[in-house]
Amino acid sequence: MSIKKILSTVRKADEMFELIENGDKIGVGISGGKDSSLLLYALRLYQYLAKNSLNKEFEIIGIHINMNFGEDNIESLDSFLKENDCPFYKEDSKIADILNLNKKNDEIQCSLCSTLKKGAVIEAAKKLGCNKVAFAHHADDAIETLLLNMIYGGRINTFDPKMYLTNSGITFIRPFALTFESDIAKTCKELNIPIIKSGCPNDGFTKRQEIKELLHSIYHKYPQSKENFLLSLYNDDKVNLYKGIKQKSDD
Repeated sequence: MSIKKILSTVRKADEMFELIENGDKIGVGISGGKDSSLLLYALRLYQYLAKNSLNKEFEIIGIHINMNFGEDNIESLDSFLKENDCPFYKEDSKIADILNLNKKNDEIQCSLCSTLKKGAVIEAAKKLGCNKVAFAHHADDAIETLLLNMIYGGRINTFDPKMYLTNSGITFIRPFALTFESDIAKTCKELNIPIIKSGCPNDGFTKRQEIKELLHSIYHKYPQSKENFLLSLYNDDKVNLYKGIKQKSDD
């Protein structure tokens, strides 16, 4: 089954970036979409693998922040997670109201939404006694972020699989950093994981969606590029960029 491939990439990311340590309690951000729902399920299975093969134990708890965008009923996902012994915590919020009050050009600001959602999950995780928070950003997200930063920011940069947040005292991890979205989608379908439709009015109409479509066309023409884009994110020995050389003064 595809879940074996998912667990393999989670283990690889864990070992490569030292994401999970013995004694961790990890709050897993759950939006209700395929990526985050599968992450919680996969980490539940990974608990057994880590205990038996890696000699480390950790706790997990799913954390769902209701954005109040009119999301579909989350009860089907709640039932699935309970059936599979995945601890799940839910909390209400006023994030949609805040975003609607702070629109830019009559549109909700995606960056503000991301910040508010991340902050809400972190606060809930701290309340639950977690020392780490996991989000389901995957390999495709990392590649898209790289291109977005290059095109719109002139920076060769993407997100880190692991980072310590000084202000909150929480370590932020991304166990799907080496996992492709296509494998996530296939696995969710095989496991019949309920998917909750996003209520976000910007869903599908963002610059990230444009980059996603551009990459799909590249992958179609150059199939090997998908794996190579991901490899380039951690292939440190092969990085060769312009070195900063100050221009000589004419004086």
